[in-house]
Amino acid sequence: MSAIARFHTNRRMSQIVIGNGLVFLAGQVAQGAPGASVAEQTRDILARIDALLAEAGSDRSKILQATIWLADISTFDEMNAVWDAWVPEGHAPARACVEARLARPEYRVEIAVVATR
Repeated sequence: MSAIARFHTNRRMSQIVIGNGLVFLAGQVAQGAPGASVAEQTRDILARIDALLAEAGSDRSKILQATIWLADISTFDEMNAVWDAWVPEGHAPARACVEARLARPEYRVEIAVVATR
């Protein structure tokens, strides 16, 4: 049995959990200015994901699964334009994308991923 490591942990959650060679990231939201576009929020989130994966000893080419929540599904194409440019050719993960009410009105996108190390 391998150890489980948790990083950036508070009472509610951990930003990174590593176990059995897998890296689980908490859902990431943009930290940019309120009112940022879906494309801007997506770029901010993907940069955060890159940083967290690097900290965990992984990278975007090792993402196995992604879940994306959009506050408005009509922004699907806008988000995908940024996503498609970010995912390395030949390394597209299994993915789900749904419309959902997010934790705060200023959040328009949230993304969670699972990767290998």
